[in-house]
Amino acid sequence: MSSRTDLAVSTVIFALRPHPTTRRLALWLPLVRRIRDPHQGLWALPGGPLAPDEGLAASAARNLRETTRLTPQYLEQLYAFGGLDRSDSADERTVSVVYWALVRPEEADAGEAGVNVRWFVADEVPELAFDHSLIVEYALWRLRNKVEYSRIAAAFLGEAFTLAELRGVHEAVLQRTLDPANFRRQMESSGRLVATDAYRTGGRHRPARLYRHDQSIHLADNGPLTGL
Repeated sequence: MSSRTDLAVSTVIFALRPHPTTRRLALWLPLVRRIRDPHQGLWALPGGPLAPDEGLAASAARNLRETTRLTPQYLEQLYAFGGLDRSDSADERTVSVVYWALVRPEEADAGEAGVNVRWFVADEVPELAFDHSLIVEYALWRLRNKVEYSRIAAAFLGEAFTLAELRGVHEAVLQRTLDPANFRRQMESSGRLVATDAYRTGGRHRPARLYRHDQSIHLADNGPLTGL
């Protein structure tokens, strides 16, 4: 019996927002409710089939625009999922190339939300269609393993940030409290940050110096900040 293999593209999108209960920063992601079978009514990652005249990254970006209205600056290929049990049909097989995207709060707020698009705390997602729960778990594991040695934390913050803001990202991603003094020493000795002459003002505390990542350092694990 001949079988068909389809190629699809999906994206896991992470943003930092206050947790609804604790109010501490937490990872959130948008999901799309399926309106047709299979798995009608279940939530799923944004995505769809790859068009024959479209590249992988272009397909991921288009699907995000069409389903969530998000246009993230950081879009990176994560992994390919092609298990034999991914399809509900015995004569069809679907291989999904999964991307992940990281967006700042203002970018997330500009996205679509409604009956069929909703943001969820990433560690508290409901039952998902297909194997998308496994994909979310893998994306979270990958993010938590990369955040301490790469520049991806900056994708949540923008070009310039304070050390306290950077520490907040690390704490939200890693789900643990970090000692401020140790974190400062670690970041300042890493050689990855450049202190600017600008300061963040307007808060209750004294102005805090702004930093940026050293763009001359090319990290082999994730390349340029803008992804692929």
